[in-house]
Amino acid sequence: MEPFDLKRAERIVAHMMEKDEFSRWMDFEVLKVDKGYCKVSCPIKKEMLNGFSVTHGGIIFSLADSALAFSAATYGRVSLAIENSISFIHKTVEGDVLTAESNCLNLTHKTGLFEVKIRNQNDRLVAMMKATVYRTSDNFDV
Repeated sequence: MEPFDLKRAERIVAHMMEKDEFSRWMDFEVLKVDKGYCKVSCPIKKEMLNGFSVTHGGIIFSLADSALAFSAATYGRVSLAIENSISFIHKTVEGDVLTAESNCLNLTHKTGLFEVKIRNQNDRLVAMMKATVYRTSDNFDV
């Protein structure tokens, strides 16, 4: 495995965000990038609520999935999620600001295992995702 290059990882994530219409539409903001790590935030708006006036699970899943994608990309290879499971621990509501932190737990030549913790603005854990990615042989060209 080649040495980690933080500046390249930051360029890769910036490039991904530039091309990621969905993450931009959701107002996701990348706060920090590091080796196998990414921290992403999202303000919860009225349009993100379900019929019970709590954040739709798909919003939280999407935030976690984007943080996962960015953290996997920090290694320089295009990676695709092949399995994700999420546990919703506490409800969130309009006005909350959620932050997802994705960390690599194990990396092999072909796969990566990641954990994503989603917290609200009070640092309360609201959801957790466990995810596996497939690491393609394609490198980012940035």
